[in-house]
Amino acid sequence: MATLFLVIIYLAFISLGIPDSLLGSAWPVIRPDLGASFGFAGILSMIVAGGTIVSSLVSGNLVQRFGTGKLTLLSCCLTAGALLGFSVAPSIVWLVFLAVPLGLGGGAIDAALNHYVAENYKARHMNWLHCFWGVGATMGPIIMSYFIAERHSWRNGYAAVSMIQFTLAIILLVTLPLWKRVAERRSSSRESMNHPADHAGTEGSLPAGVTPSNVLLIRGVIPTLVAFLFYCGVESTVGLWGASYLAGARNMTAEAAAGWISSYYGGITIGRFITGFVTMKVGNRALIRCGQITAIAGGLLLALPVQPLFLVGLVLIGLGLAPIYPGLLHETPVRFGQGNAAKLMGVQMAVAYTGSTLLPPLFGVLSTHASIAVFPVIVLAFLVIQLLSAEKVNRSLSRTGLSSR
Repeated sequence: MATLFLVIIYLAFISLGIPDSLLGSAWPVIRPDLGASFGFAGILSMIVAGGTIVSSLVSGNLVQRFGTGKLTLLSCCLTAGALLGFSVAPSIVWLVFLAVPLGLGGGAIDAALNHYVAENYKARHMNWLHCFWGVGATMGPIIMSYFIAERHSWRNGYAAVSMIQFTLAIILLVTLPLWKRVAERRSSSRESMNHPADHAGTEGSLPAGVTPSNVLLIRGVIPTLVAFLFYCGVESTVGLWGASYLAGARNMTAEAAAGWISSYYGGITIGRFITGFVTMKVGNRALIRCGQITAIAGGLLLALPVQPLFLVGLVLIGLGLAPIYPGLLHETPVRFGQGNAAKLMGVQMAVAYTGSTLLPPLFGVLSTHASIAVFPVIVLAFLVIQLLSAEKVNRSLSRTGLSSR
């Protein structure tokens, strides 16, 4: 039953990943069809991400009221309905309104399942969970590219993804009783085992003068939040504007550009699948640093004018990003104590979504007034800031002896 339960969680994260990569892949054809400005994709992305911030902040209360299973089912239905609305939207105004439920549904799934897995499973499962988000994110551009190339319709692409979402919702509905049974088993198992190690970090993890309501004063938290901000900022910026960059600055067709964005998400997916095994031998801290360096190398290749190299760079950025986000999430109770982990997880998710909300639209404004050709420079800047912030956390916690990896 435990294996089946993990499969359900992974399927839920597929449903979370599919919509995340659709807008950027389809925007080169949505924009002229609906008469939108080039930078308006950033506004839509900001609305979606804003919804995820709201739902992630209240996800703790929602889980307590409905349970993780019901909340995941309701959120999946919400995103499926929003995507179906995208497929029939007569104007850009409709996309603005539909972006709200799309963001609310995605944020609730993300925050609830991330906290559940960080609390109950090992690091490899956190990486594989986000690997399955990458499976969904990779499927999105592939589906959209097919419908643009074969059917000449981005609307059919959104309709197809909506049907996939509704199918996953049916699976969640049928297996809903499993969530309660697994929760009861895990609760009784923890009570019977009662290992002292399970409670490490729950006492004395707050420095003097810091209350549980003000965890931002804990050493290392602020630079950690900066790392989350720029990680999600760069991941979303590449996903949203990568196809437009390839089509506008590298003269690729819309369907080819969408296909390469799928390869970018494929790099994230494959990287997280491999990282899940590597975590059995290598600590999160080393994997995060290796991923950051790899992503920066990919950013440098992306800036080169030679076609094979800048396309390789795009995939390399995806591979490099793979271990960073799940690694940072899983390190939360290790670095800051389990007693602080629940509150910090919500704060980290909110800041991460803020990066997704603000940084891609800011790039859209910049590219509108300058040129889409600045894309590699901005991506590199985000990656470097993210690396420096994470290294500041490592140095800070090393001085206090709290970071063991």
